[in-house]
Amino acid sequence: MLNNNKSESIYKTIIQKGFILLSLMFLWELIARSGIFNELLFPRFSTIALSFFQQVQNGYLIEITLVSLSLIFKGLLISLIIALLLSFLAMMGNFFHNLVEVLNSIFHPLPGIALLPVAMLWFGLSEASIIFIIAHSVIWPMVISFLTGLKSIPRINIEVGQNIGLKGPALIWGVMLPAASPYILSGIKIGWARAWRSAIAAEMVFGAVGTAGGLGWHIFKTRYDFDIVGTFAALLTIMVVGIVVEELFFNSIENRTIKRWNMIV
Repeated sequence: MLNNNKSESIYKTIIQKGFILLSLMFLWELIARSGIFNELLFPRFSTIALSFFQQVQNGYLIEITLVSLSLIFKGLLISLIIALLLSFLAMMGNFFHNLVEVLNSIFHPLPGIALLPVAMLWFGLSEASIIFIIAHSVIWPMVISFLTGLKSIPRINIEVGQNIGLKGPALIWGVMLPAASPYILSGIKIGWARAWRSAIAAEMVFGAVGTAGGLGWHIFKTRYDFDIVGTFAALLTIMVVGIVVEELFFNSIENRTIKRWNMIV
């Protein structure tokens, strides 16, 4: 009975979200057809969708999306490792906690794109420059979320783990990470969004990485060519990827772990 209710709830959520998306598409099409805005500046959604599917079919959008996703995943992985290390370091004592807080206060407000000239001097015209920008933009909000999760772990949980012989990596893996998992997942979701924004901005300013250009570079080119339909098709691609990752990855993990364990933040 419980499984049936859960399945009905998931199905209802999918229907509601699908209805919202279709309503937004219909509203866009309606406004564009009304003539309120110049169609060169505000094209119909059907025109954008047609351009999107044509570019997916010929493989171009898939190619440039994979370029951007490659940079994003590399930046996210580096950020995740560094953020976890800094968060656990901050839990080792007041000095280390203050150290991480000072670093966060210095670097968190600093826009990643502002470091692009420095990155280009350090790493040259390579993908390492964009990955550096992504990592900088993602690490610090992750650290805040991870630290909040680690601080929220009841002391008794850690003591129970220590009493059964867990210590060091075993204690971290067996007690601390599961207990802080809602905040860790939340931090990764924030990092995913920040990584997208940083990657697109860096690609628009930096340009193509070698012979390959990502979605940001494509958006810049279409703007320069006044191809507003192509620009919106690229933006639609970002939205589609965002929805797919949110629903198939993040929500799936959340349903199998956090919600199942009744650990909702």
